[in-house]
Parts: sequence; structure tokens; C-alpha cells
Amino acid sequence: MIGFETELGLRFVRARRRNGFISFISSVSMLGIALGVAALIIVLSVMNGFQSELRTRMLAATAHVEVKGFDAPLNDWQAVDRLLRQHPEVRATAPYVQVEGLWVNGDVNKPSLVRGILPEAEEAISTLHRHMKVGRASDLRPGEWGVILGIDLARGLGVRVGEKVALVTPQGTVTPAGSVPRVKSFTVVGLFELGWIEADSRVALIHMQDAQRLYQLGDAVTGLRVTLLDLMQARAVASQWVSSLPAGLGVSDWTQQNANFFKAVELEKRVMWIILTLIVAVAAFNLVSTLVMVVTDKEADIAILRTLGASAGSVMQVFFVQGMVIGLIGTALGVVLGLVIALNLDHVVGAIESVFNVTFIDKTVYLITELPSKVLVSDVAAIVGTSILLSLLATLYPSWRASRLNPAEALRYE
Repeated sequence: MIGFETELGLRFVRARRRNGFISFISSVSMLGIALGVAALIIVLSVMNGFQSELRTRMLAATAHVEVKGFDAPLNDWQAVDRLLRQHPEVRATAPYVQVEGLWVNGDVNKPSLVRGILPEAEEAISTLHRHMKVGRASDLRPGEWGVILGIDLARGLGVRVGEKVALVTPQGTVTPAGSVPRVKSFTVVGLFELGWIEADSRVALIHMQDAQRLYQLGDAVTGLRVTLLDLMQARAVASQWVSSLPAGLGVSDWTQQNANFFKAVELEKRVMWIILTLIVAVAAFNLVSTLVMVVTDKEADIAILRTLGASAGSVMQVFFVQGMVIGLIGTALGVVLGLVIALNLDHVVGAIESVFNVTFIDKTVYLITELPSKVLVSDVAAIVGTSILLSLLATLYPSWRASRLNPAEALRYE
């Protein structure tokens, strides 16, 4: 059974007050808490989704860990590869050649990173095959001089699959007239789209043997790309290899390669948490004014309760229950609203974009093409806890004021 304090507090919430303004302010407080909680859930879910989606897209073009020479290519890369594969966290490895080049099609030229890959090994360490718009990685064959372009790079050059495009390399060919750039014609055999502008507009893939011949590397490679069983172990594995691998090798992991970006996203998430929590705080502390007015409106009822033997603590509990119920209902409504929107964000954003003819995500600015959303239980729990805590703090002063009411003063003019 519940005590009379709780029952009376719940009755005060349901009751139609004589002063309609108090009911209005109470509803506004509840609505404010709901909107604040919903906003927090939606924004943090978008931030989580943005971070997760971009990490996934980045890792489709990069590896969990990269091992390469400091100042020179790796000549005996097979021996290094065997050492890396001995680690229990390693799932797959693949050699690569990465250089810079200038793609030319008529009067149009575009610089890019040229990455030489082994197609059969690439599918084991990356998800590139899932992002192929046209063709497959296996279409790259040694000696056929084929290239797979990022879709934005291909669009900028104005080429399609099956057409020719020329690659100009920084390494020149020495002639009696001096050094001239080396130029090689490639056939476009595929297009990929990661949804990450840095890769889609600046990366071209060719067969590793073609890259070795074109850049005169012999059997050497730039380095080895490694995929782990758990990408979150990348930093720990990289640290182990720094001390255990032969001298002259550099080791970097995906958290180092994109450290500034992920730090910026994490900082932005924290700032947004603080800003939006202030919205919840303002709405929660509206409960103070609401409950103060309720206490003033119920002075006679409080005085009667005190004369019937109710203690100051019981009176305080009545208004504490009332305030907390308003806070809990507002929080619950906010959670429901926030989860519904966050879990259906693509439909909501699509509807808004079509109605108002606007674009929320410009991939040249945000690096991705869609507005992702990822709801974390830990975030929702933290939001609910914060909202309830703020509501609790907001009820303390009005409840205390009600408990200090003098029955004689309150009944003097009744």
C-alpha cells in the first residue's frame, strides 16, 4: 500500500486546479522536459551514428594497422608479413604500394593517391568490394593496366568504365633533352563509392605489380596493411609491434591516422551534451515556479493537513511526489519521442528535405552522404538519470516551503 502522501501527491497532479494558469505552467514544464530529453537523445544518436559511420567508411579505405618503412620501401616484406601473422589478433594482411600521381583526361587533370593492391588480398582486409558501383577488384590484372577510380574522381575527370585515362608520375625518365615525366595510359575497369569524400575524390586503385613496374620499385612495397579481429585493439597491437618489429619500420593504427578528426567529434559530442542538458535544466527548474504557485494555491489544504496531524515531512513528501511525477512523465514522453525520431531519422529527414526543398547533408562538408543515427543504451540511461536528478533538485525548495507553512497564518482569512 502507498502512503497518503503519495496518494495525495498523485491526486494533486490529476486534479483540475482553480487557477488555470498553474495547470498551464505545469504542462509547459512537463513539455519542456520532454522536448529537452528528446533533443538530447536525437542529437547524441546522430553524433554516435556519424562517428560510427565515418569510422566504418574510413576503414573501408584504410587498415586497422599499417606497417611500412620510415624512409624507404620494404624490400623483404614477406618476412615482415610472416612476423605480423604470428600475432593472435591478426585476421589478415596485405601488401600495398602507395604513391602520388596526376590523372589526365584531355584538358582535365586531377591529383590523387595511387594505391597498388593485390585484389585477392584486398577483399580479406577491407570492405571495398561492398562499395563497388561498377566492376570488381578482381578486374585489376597485372600487365593489363586497369584502374578503379573513386566515383567523384572519375566524375571530375569525365571518364566512364571502359575509357582511357593517363597517369603522370613524379618519377621522370632521363633523356638527352633532360628529365621528362613518365606517362602511362590506364583503362577504367571499375568505380567505387565509399560515401567518404576524401576517398571518393582522391584515391585510385591499380594492381600492385603495375604500380611496382611504373614506379620502378622492383619487388618492394610501401608497406603492409593489417586487419585485426577487434579494431578497438589496434592501438595496443601497434604499440607491441613498435617494440618487437625490426628497426626501420614505422607502425601506425587507424586511431592515429584520424586522431584529430575523432577527437574533434568527441569534443563536439561533449559540448552538445552540455548545451542540451541546459535545456532540460531550464525546463526542470520551471517546476520550481510551478510548485511554488501550487503551494500558494493549496495553503488552506496544507493548513488543514497540519491541523489533522500531518507532519512537516509528510507535507513535504506530498509536493515532492507531485513534482517528481511531472518530471517522470516529461522524461518518459521525451524518451519515447526521442527514440521514435532517432530510430526513424532517415525517413524524418527525407520528409523534411522533400517538403522544404533543403539538403541537410552536403558530403563536401560533412564527408558522408547520409544522416546516420545510432542509439546507445548508455546515453539514454545517462539522459534519463540527468533529467530525473534535475527534476528532483527542482522539487526540493517548493516542498520545503510547503512544510514550513504556518497553519494559523494560512487559515486566518479562510
